Amino acid sequence: MLDTTKFYISYPPDTPPEHPGPAWTRFVCISDTHYLVPPGDILLHGGDLSSWGTFKHLRKTVDWLRTLPHELKIIIAGNHDLSLDPNWKAEAEDYGFDPKEVDASQEMMRSDVVRDAGIIYLDRQHTVVTTSGGKSWTVYGSPAAPFHVQGAFQYTSEEEAKVEWSQISPDVEILLTHTPPLGILDTTRRGKNAGCAYLSTRLTELHACRLHVFGHIHEAHGASLKRRTVVGADGNGIELDLVSVNAALRDIDQPIIVDLKR
Repeated sequence: MLDTTKFYISYPPDTPPEHPGPAWTRFVCISDTHYLVPPGDILLHGGDLSSWGTFKHLRKTVDWLRTLPHELKIIIAGNHDLSLDPNWKAEAEDYGFDPKEVDASQEMMRSDVVRDAGIIYLDRQHTVVTTSGGKSWTVYGSPAAPFHVQGAFQYTSEEEAKVEWSQISPDVEILLTHTPPLGILDTTRRGKNAGCAYLSTRLTELHACRLHVFGHIHEAHGASLKRRTVVGADGNGIELDLVSVNAALRDIDQPIIVDLKR
């Protein structure tokens, strides 16, 4: 099998691995923080764009994202991004927020200023992106996560999880979620698996998916590769790699680089 997948968890910050060439797309994966970010074709942010989702903090993140060199920056929210969750508006005043911040934050994410900077904000949405090198990728992004204390975009039942993750189209190649799937880079410092069981099941059905980026569980930062055999249109088996990336960053971690070849 030809080599079509590379990923890097650790590398010299000032000299990241050389881009492998025009046949490849370089994805730079981050979540849950701002950090020194290496260049690449597409930046993927797995949520928690802010500490607690105030408009001021979200605007600071957007301003930072606009300075980055990646031509495309695909982002989702996370459980900390309270004012990006429309369902949270009714509770805003109880937490010291002006409800108008919810409207302002969501309007900002859909604004021309954000789009013109190459920032694509996904909230349970699909998109197809094409790099300047002509490589197109089908992407789905969702901020949802199982309930844990207080936060945004959370679900509480298995039925809600099924509704949430059944929305993912089977042709998705790049999956961006805030929660990890159960059993994949989701172990907490207490040794518990905190990912979503139904998302893990859904992934087994997404045969086109080559990269799944998430965050949320900071202590489980890392990447893993699984080689899968799927049946092609001609009935023959095709080997495809799925890279799973927990991009949540602590001070000791680096953005994870993933190179995919068409």
